[in-house]
Amino acid sequence: MGFKTLLAYQKGFELAMEIFHLSKSFPIEERFALTSQIVRSSRAVCSAIAEAYRKRQYVKHFKSKLSDADSENSETQLWLDFADACNYLPKNKKEELESKSKEIGKLINYMINNPEKFGL
Repeated sequence: MGFKTLLAYQKGFELAMEIFHLSKSFPIEERFALTSQIVRSSRAVCSAIAEAYRKRQYVKHFKSKLSDADSENSETQLWLDFADACNYLPKNKKEELESKSKEIGKLINYMINNPEKFGL
């Protein structure tokens, strides 16, 4: 089993790609502010999950990297709030994306609370 088989990774990757495609419609003046931040944080969720998986033989490192993934996921939710407040997202899209992010958070927390189920 590799990190790409993890449901949290798969859902995180899908969300990051959806956010990336949506961010293309953000105003050009947001390129180095909101756009780069939301794309970076959403991608960092997947990155931290992949790193956690490779550190799974060390429980504290595994949990630490998953904590990083959870933090990046929360940051993504913050940037979604800004994108919504600036009217950069289609109507009701923020709620849909936030719901996906919350599901990813639950999956990450399951991994944190059950490290033995991930090859430890």
